[in-house]
Amino acid sequence: MSAIYLPMLALVAGILGLLWGADRFVAGSAGAARYFGISAMVIGLTLVSVGTSAPEIIVSINAALSDAGEMAVGNALGSNLANIGLVLGITALVAPLPVQRHLLKEESPVLLLVTALAGLCLYDGFLRRGESIALTLLVIPLLILIVKYKKNHPNPAALEEAEDIPDLSMATSALWFFAGLAVLLVSAKVTVWGAQSIAIYFGVSQLIIGLTVVAIGTSLPELAASVMSAIRGHHDIALGNVFGSNLFNLMLVMTSAGAISPMTLNSEVFSRDFASMALMTILMIALVALALHQNPQKARISRTLGLILLAGYGFYYVLLWPAITAA
Repeated sequence: MSAIYLPMLALVAGILGLLWGADRFVAGSAGAARYFGISAMVIGLTLVSVGTSAPEIIVSINAALSDAGEMAVGNALGSNLANIGLVLGITALVAPLPVQRHLLKEESPVLLLVTALAGLCLYDGFLRRGESIALTLLVIPLLILIVKYKKNHPNPAALEEAEDIPDLSMATSALWFFAGLAVLLVSAKVTVWGAQSIAIYFGVSQLIIGLTVVAIGTSLPELAASVMSAIRGHHDIALGNVFGSNLFNLMLVMTSAGAISPMTLNSEVFSRDFASMALMTILMIALVALALHQNPQKARISRTLGLILLAGYGFYYVLLWPAITAA
């Protein structure tokens, strides 16, 4: 039994390192961008949004390079499930979240479209390099459209949150950027090694480890950011973190693995894991629509709706349980 202690310690240390490294990496990137005169809002919509997915991206790249591509795909799908069921569910329990109509009219169609494109990449059980690169490249026009739209339709809560980005000197920004990146890279290797070793020890597939332990661990930045945003009253930021992170998980995390190491996937990746993620995405959007329909002026994701999201996430683990216990 002692043989498993080191991999478990490595996994915990790696995830903690990912969280710290991502925080410093984002702070350094944002500080440098502000130094060069880029507006706080643009930084918040681009660097900070992508930065919360930095742990998943770096882990995905390392997993693909370590011949653990299924773990990378599991990390992307599992993180999206955790973001909706765990992050949004817990955030709603902490503070019911007022819903703005733009979430239904603007963000939701984009998330549904990207989810459908990810499904097209996975449905045949093979993640190809070409389709992965194509989906990744869509991030560029998407970010441009988001920035242009938000500049013309500013959100007061988003502006207030963006102004909280620290104003650092160039030297401090560079220090945090490179220190954060270095810690991210080292922590990702430690995390992947620990997760692989645990999977081998218990006879569980790397896919299952990616869908569960690694996915929840790398979703902690979204949980922390969303809960703190809700407590501070920045409700649009809390919901936006989940929508944005899920987009980047599909367009950058999953595709990083496919671009580096095209892979054959177990049929259950599409029929169980992707299908569950797609259904949870539809459930989240349906609850947003329901809240707007019930009270257009003061729509909110209530604690009851938060419990529904948590229950949906729990049901996914019921579906996953046979694969976990099959070892």
